[in-house]
Amino acid sequence: MTEQNNSDNQAPGIQAMVWYKEEDWDTLMELFPDSHRLPPSYEDWKGRADEMKIKAEESGDVVIKVFIDPETFPAWCKEQGKEMNSESRAELAIRVAQQQSFSA
Repeated sequence: MTEQNNSDNQAPGIQAMVWYKEEDWDTLMELFPDSHRLPPSYEDWKGRADEMKIKAEESGDVVIKVFIDPETFPAWCKEQGKEMNSESRAELAIRVAQQQSFSA
């Protein structure tokens, strides 16, 4: 996720945030080679993610949640020749957000 500070004269930015569904959490933690870098539980992650989302919105940014799906994300990583790590999750989130903002 890229953070931008907006002053009163700047247009709001768009922030892509990697997001998880509670029912996918355990499966994703088994898939991610860097799952040890994430909070130990979905509840811990969700609390932190909600705080980050609120801060971004309070600064005037628009947040786009990009859900990581345990079925489609591995296939996307394989197609892109990427590991299923935080860099790939962030890249996917940015690509999805760009597609949404360009199609709006």
